[in-house]
Amino acid sequence: MSNLIEKTKAFVKQQLQGAEGGHDWFHIERVYNNALLIAKGEKCNLVVVQLGALLHDIADSKFHDGDETVGPETARKFLQQENVSETIISQVVGIIENISFKGGNFDKKFSSVELDIVQDADRLDALGAIGIARTFNYGGFKNRALYDPAIQPNLNMTKEEYKASTAPTVNHFYEKLLLLKDRMNTPTGKQLAEERHRYMEGFLSQFYAEWNGEK
Repeated sequence: MSNLIEKTKAFVKQQLQGAEGGHDWFHIERVYNNALLIAKGEKCNLVVVQLGALLHDIADSKFHDGDETVGPETARKFLQQENVSETIISQVVGIIENISFKGGNFDKKFSSVELDIVQDADRLDALGAIGIARTFNYGGFKNRALYDPAIQPNLNMTKEEYKASTAPTVNHFYEKLLLLKDRMNTPTGKQLAEERHRYMEGFLSQFYAEWNGEK
């Protein structure tokens, strides 16, 4: 299976050439490494975890006009070409279809320990120093304001509202990032998320102090 994993890495690198900086190969690599770390504490199918982590953002709907079918179809086609069993393919596709946050307001249609692991690994990359960097990188990519005190975070967005939001970047901390700590699935994921969450709280405290000329 190691050959399959190496082929998958090469495929993903090729597919994501020129991707936005928060959703590029390095994001995939970090999620992959996070998933391997979390998997050590779980009874799981490691191949499904590895493939799910590597392929989870192969065609993020944010960059395909909101089309959520491109990613699963791209992954399925690749895995079929590599003669991967349908059992594994369906598990990996289930991860890709159900990993996203989407405002936190949608029901997962699929559940597995492997999804729990990869989802935690992906969410960890939205937290801490890297989470902050990725958030402002994406905000710049979308030409959003850094912060506007007059625009309050919307904590009750539908999936559609979340995807269509043009709110300032700081609002995203309240609408997603600071909510993730309490939505982690695994003990290792929860432990790692705690530290990264505290780092973001410290950042926001410093941000507001600087914004208001207090420090």
